[in-house]
Parts: sequence; C-alpha cells; structure tokens
Amino acid sequence: MRLKVGKGEAHGTFGELLQGVLPSGQDFLVTFPVDRYSTCQFVYSAQDEDLCVHPSWKRKSLYFGQRILDYYHLPIKGTLYLESQLQQGKGLASSTADMMATVKAIESCYDINVPTEVIEEILRDIEPSDGIMYPGIVSYYHKEVKLREWIGECPPLTVIALDEGGEVNTVDFNCKPKPFTDEEKQEYGMLLEKITAAIRAQDAEAIGEVATRSAELNQKLHPKKMFAEVKRICRSIEGTGIVTAHSGTFIGILLSENDSAYSEKVKEGLSLLKQLGCPTEIFHSMSTIERKKVLV
Repeated sequence: MRLKVGKGEAHGTFGELLQGVLPSGQDFLVTFPVDRYSTCQFVYSAQDEDLCVHPSWKRKSLYFGQRILDYYHLPIKGTLYLESQLQQGKGLASSTADMMATVKAIESCYDINVPTEVIEEILRDIEPSDGIMYPGIVSYYHKEVKLREWIGECPPLTVIALDEGGEVNTVDFNCKPKPFTDEEKQEYGMLLEKITAAIRAQDAEAIGEVATRSAELNQKLHPKKMFAEVKRICRSIEGTGIVTAHSGTFIGILLSENDSAYSEKVKEGLSLLKQLGCPTEIFHSMSTIERKKVLV
C-alpha cells in the first residue's frame, strides 16, 4: 500500500497588538505572532474512503482540508493528524493555526503551492481570520478575511501572561455589536498609524503604548477582570505595556528583550502575576527572520 505523507506547521498569536473599528466602519486588527505552533501530518492512501481528522473535534480543519483538496481536484481522502501548543478559545489563533498547518501539510504531500487568496476565499466561509497566513506583522480586516497592509517584522518581545479562564467562541464574538463612538474610531485610526510607524522603527516602547491603549478601549467590549491589577504590576516593574487577547481570555505584560533589566522584570512580574491566582505562561514574539534561522 503506497502512502503519501505531508507535514505542515503554523504559528499562533498572543491576541493582537491592536484591534478595533476604523472610521470607515471596518473591523481590523494588528497581528502579534508568537512562538507557539500547530502542526499537521497529512497521510494519504488510495485505500482511504474519505478524509478524516484526529482529534475528531477539529471540524474546521477537516472542512478546510476538504475544500482545499476539492479546489485542486485531488482525492478527498486521507487523515489529518493535528497537534497544537495553542489552547482553544483563548484568543491565540488556535483554529486558524490548525487550518494553516493543514494547508501546508497538503502542499507538502502533493508538492503544490496554494495562493493566499485561495486560502482566504475558503476561510471566509468558515470564520473570521487572524491574518497569520502572512509573515511578520500585518494589519488585517479579520471579519472580511482580507489583508490591509503588511507592516514589518516583530521586534524581540516577551509576554508574561495570565489566563482568566473559560473559552470564547470567535464566530459568536465577532457577531457582537461594537460599542465604539465616532471619536474612538478616529482614535483607532491614529493608533494604527502610530503602531505601524513603531513596528517599522522597532520601537518597543511605542508599540507598548498602543497595545495598552487598545487593551483599555477593549474593556468596553470584552472586559478583563484582572485588567487593573495587571496594569498595576506592569507599572511596578516598568513593563513596556499591556497586551490582550481582545476576543479571548489572556492578558499579559509586554517586555522588551533588549531591556537591560529584562531577566529581573520577567522574574518579578511573573511572581506578582501568580499571586493573582490565575494560570500564568510566558510567550515570545516571533519574526520570520528568526524562524528562517531555526529552519536552516
């Protein structure tokens, strides 16, 4: 029995550096890629009857895989084996990462290259997208599943984070009306301009300022119970800013890895966060340059 095997991997995000609504009325976000991954192994055999996925509850990846195979007139057969370091329903782009790992595994198996516009066309029928199919940091119309602009590479940042618990359904969340005023939409436009310039200048402090303001504005839409406490800890350790999973359960403190007191701030900040009684984790930003070095 001849088998064909392909493997794929895709990174997740720690929420977003910025998310809101522009004066045009368009919902948008600015991605924040981190070093947590979903992986997929696609195994095809001519004797397979159909396409299935393990674990079986990852139905979005199954449907996505079926659509990709059908688009290329390939047999809709085989098994998708998915593993992920990204918790579901937390705002870490877990389902999108699963689907991006799936398409990369199919590409690997059949030696094809699926254009981004095809990926986005299929995703529009499934759920809003986190924009992680693009390298580096982008601004993205997540409800339209459409790129706004490629911004640049992510500077070296660490997030010391806590998880407030529970899960958030991305599709349901994005159906909620946004409570932002015209003045706040104008502010989102200015914040987008500021963070675009900050990322291109690799200015961690300015990135932290925008991320903090975005987290504050998001308290109107999806409040974090621990926001005030985390902000207090951020000030006490002189962190770079607050970053949040706007449609998830994580909130964290940004730290620049170029800070001379970086190690001490990580240790002290993590200790203080743990005192709040929620599970804590550490995330690191990821650039495509760093990723290429790992793959060589």
